[in-house]
Amino acid sequence: MPTTKLARLALEDGTVFHGRAFGGSLKDFEGAGEVVFNTAMCGYQEALTDLSYTGQILTMTATEMGNYGVAPEDIESASPCVAGFVVRELSAIVSNQRATRSLSDWLADAGIPAIEGIDTRALVRRLRIGGAMRGVISSVPLADASDLELVARARAIPSMAGANLAAKVSPRCGGRYEEALGEWAPRGGLFVETKPTPAGRAAGSRFQVVAIDCGAKRNIYRHLVERNCDVHFLPHTATAAEIRAMKPDGLFISNGPGDPAVVKSVIDTLREVAGEVPTFGICLGHQLLALALGATTWKLKFGHRGANQPVRNLLTGRVEITSQNHGFCVDETSLRAAGGEPTHIHLNDGTLAGFRHIAKPIFSVQYHPEASPGPHDSAYLFDVFVEMMTTRRPVGASEMERAQAALAAV
Repeated sequence: MPTTKLARLALEDGTVFHGRAFGGSLKDFEGAGEVVFNTAMCGYQEALTDLSYTGQILTMTATEMGNYGVAPEDIESASPCVAGFVVRELSAIVSNQRATRSLSDWLADAGIPAIEGIDTRALVRRLRIGGAMRGVISSVPLADASDLELVARARAIPSMAGANLAAKVSPRCGGRYEEALGEWAPRGGLFVETKPTPAGRAAGSRFQVVAIDCGAKRNIYRHLVERNCDVHFLPHTATAAEIRAMKPDGLFISNGPGDPAVVKSVIDTLREVAGEVPTFGICLGHQLLALALGATTWKLKFGHRGANQPVRNLLTGRVEITSQNHGFCVDETSLRAAGGEPTHIHLNDGTLAGFRHIAKPIFSVQYHPEASPGPHDSAYLFDVFVEMMTTRRPVGASEMERAQAALAAV
């Protein structure tokens, strides 16, 4: 194993777990954030680089992590972005021809504190019962910081509620994303191979999509590029005038971290422009669209994080197994009052997982149709967005059914 250095994870409820340190740096380290858990069996690299985990200590429920190392092609942002990482066991070997280094070395270079050798079942049970909690990972010796001192530090961490972390991870300036799915591209579906042309344009023209980037995963943009879209991303401070000046065929609002209700700049912009062109939101983008329309959001007890979350499409009746990562949810009653209609429902707890506007070309989902990692059941939603840009009409059951059936036939 890379280290036998001791480490501790302290929770705000007074619980302290003792284990072994990895990642971090050569010196004593400490990391603080909201402790959450992910039920995916694999995909630790994509999760660690998902900017939606900013400010959180991520716990994986699967027993062993690190067994297939780290491959540069699999990251979703420039570097790991979690506040800390918790696993039951760190693999002693790396077995993967694509890997270039070990998980521990990669986290060490990024300065991410991590702990292994604790009872993650007990930790997850505590988070399920008590809800997501603030916590501290520390490799500082007990003589320098007692368990009680670490618990006190955990209790002093600001709450995730009210935290505008999208402002922290959003790009400082705009740009263009050009990478497609490459060898991972699906075969079949509606618009992956046919490459439709925007209405009223010369043959071969591409859809111009403006993306408000609140911490987007790269695989979202890859799916759009694969479907004949030029993706122009803008920071979360983008104004309505800046968006209109680009004359987009469609508007996309990305995933991201923190409390959606405090990302005022995006909410204000969407309140002005949402529905002027076909609009699609994912995760935080879903919440921001709902807030801009006049709905409200609330914080889930322990969130939905994993690659096995069941969702029913209410327009088609089909069930999708989805990849999810969020701690907040849109209130369904307030959404209906704001002109929204639920399109997807989470089957574990009945919470809202997607909606469309009844009169405007707006739709969004709470989960991640790009997966990475996770099942591809929901990739059809990118086809629905492309079709909505083609027709410029609100999304309907027929579009959902056709796109879902085409993906299922692949």
